[in-house]
Amino acid sequence: MKKSIFLVLVLCCFACTKTSSEVLSLTVKNTLDIDRAFETVEVDITDIELKGQSLEVINSETDEVLVSQIVDNAILFQPKISANSEATFKINLIQSEEQPDSTLIRCYSRFVPERTDDYAWENNRVAFRTFGPVAQQMKEDGVKGGTLTSGMDAWLKRVEYPIINKWYAKDAIEKGAYHKDTGEGLDNFHVGVSRGVGGIAVKTDSTYAVSKNFINYKTITNGPIRTSFILEYANWTANEKEIREKKHIMLDYGQNLSRHIVDIKGTDKVSVGLTLHKNDGEVTTNTAEGWMSYWEPFDDSELGQGVVHANPQSIIGFDNYVTDKKDESNLYVQSNVSGVIDYYAGFGWKKSGQFETKDDWNNYLSRFSKCLNHPLEVKVITPSK
Repeated sequence: MKKSIFLVLVLCCFACTKTSSEVLSLTVKNTLDIDRAFETVEVDITDIELKGQSLEVINSETDEVLVSQIVDNAILFQPKISANSEATFKINLIQSEEQPDSTLIRCYSRFVPERTDDYAWENNRVAFRTFGPVAQQMKEDGVKGGTLTSGMDAWLKRVEYPIINKWYAKDAIEKGAYHKDTGEGLDNFHVGVSRGVGGIAVKTDSTYAVSKNFINYKTITNGPIRTSFILEYANWTANEKEIREKKHIMLDYGQNLSRHIVDIKGTDKVSVGLTLHKNDGEVTTNTAEGWMSYWEPFDDSELGQGVVHANPQSIIGFDNYVTDKKDESNLYVQSNVSGVIDYYAGFGWKKSGQFETKDDWNNYLSRFSKCLNHPLEVKVITPSK
């Protein structure tokens, strides 16, 4: 398995001696009648030569330095913009004596060879994992501890700080330790062969065809604003056609939903699923806004799962698919695709304190969809020289 991790430049406000010069200014406009936060703005910096220097984003009115992150040829930051208003920011080229603060890796993902071969990711609100080829082989060979699924597992955290490495370390000492809640949350979310939180499928005449575990991965970035990675899958068959699947998954700070950009060949229709577990929850769908929700009793708490489609116009319909086959009952949204499907999938756990009711969770999905379809408008101005 090939592993490729790229260096991330984490930018933050720190107390040190530095010199700076403005290289860009920009306005960010909010056209909605709601305040906006935890939405990532991306600004192209292809034409800026760093030459060993770094960049910082500053609110032009308050002089506040915003947390930011460079990924490829863009700088990412999350401004707070009041309803129906705009704010101005400047991007400065800086020379600093102090290294960026590594504690600001708030959005994190990695391959986990010490737990078979999971791939796990998290931010300050949620955590997920999915499973690799060793886990698949173990399952197919009847070896205990194997997992055969391309579904997305949810780790129910209720703390802001990272837990992935800590939980895996505990599990290495005491097998299954992360299945117990000692104050940070736990893994009590069952995936099996279901779609978990946002796995894909292709509908056939009477059921749904799915891929197996991922076969390759590539970590792209970790940082204070975003973690991003790619998962590749072995070709699989649906409706007598060969399906090719590759996922680019991103999770930004402050959001409960991971973005999935799935490159898929061999079908013009794809379904995204949420596991129904015991089928004792409440289903809500909204075609116009492009989202679906499943709110269910969950041990001593409650849990909301959700999918928000980036292109609601492509949605064909929803399917509350219930079967006697173990773990194969899922709520699906089916849509037309042309090579790529783009959607967001995630969850909200009542015990985390983020959402108290089904309505709270559904309102979050509705607002997320509204903001997604009315993104912050960015106008970049290059300063005169």
